Amino acid sequence: MKSAVVVFPGSNCDRDLAVALRDVTGVEPVMVWHRDSALPEGLDLIALPGGFSYGDYLRSGAMSARSPVMRAVVDAAQQGRAVLGVCNGFQVLTEAGLLPGALMRNAGLDFVCRDVALTVANAQTPFTAHYDAGEQIRIPVAHHDGNYTADDATLDRLEGEGRIVFRYAEAVNGSARDIAGIVNDSGNVLGLMPHPERLIDDALGGSDGRRLFEGLVAALG
Repeated sequence: MKSAVVVFPGSNCDRDLAVALRDVTGVEPVMVWHRDSALPEGLDLIALPGGFSYGDYLRSGAMSARSPVMRAVVDAAQQGRAVLGVCNGFQVLTEAGLLPGALMRNAGLDFVCRDVALTVANAQTPFTAHYDAGEQIRIPVAHHDGNYTADDATLDRLEGEGRIVFRYAEAVNGSARDIAGIVNDSGNVLGLMPHPERLIDDALGGSDGRRLFEGLVAALG
């Protein structure tokens, strides 16, 4: 599976994501700078990492969504290429219009950094193929703006179409309907606030995140 990690000014989880992809796929991902206007040929997966791109100025992810490379990312997503946005990457995906809704300040305005319990709400996507529906897993979060919000019609549509992929099994940040991760209507774009790349080996404290990447390899490799 050939993958690329897009790097923005202020990204700080790009290497973590690259290490996870390399460890699971056996292939070194391509690191793509945000000012590049094109993506490498033959990519199976484009990953947008966590961090604080542009210092979260204006709104989290808003400035990065206007980076030159994002035009290529949007085109690739519309062509069916798999796109994964983690934490800040999720924020960028909503700002770029690839996913609905927005990520707002956490309830209580606290920065949350700890492992949290997630429920796999939909195991029928390339990103969740190695999980079971209803399974509870443990994945770390580290965010200040992870409170997912959308209008009721959008939330109802996400529910009805099975596009809510991960839910918080505990109160974390005030997200509407406990949403932790969603996919687009085609199922090839996933945005999630927790960091699966931080739990890919028991030496790191657990491997629940590894199965997300293994599922992608099975689906796309």
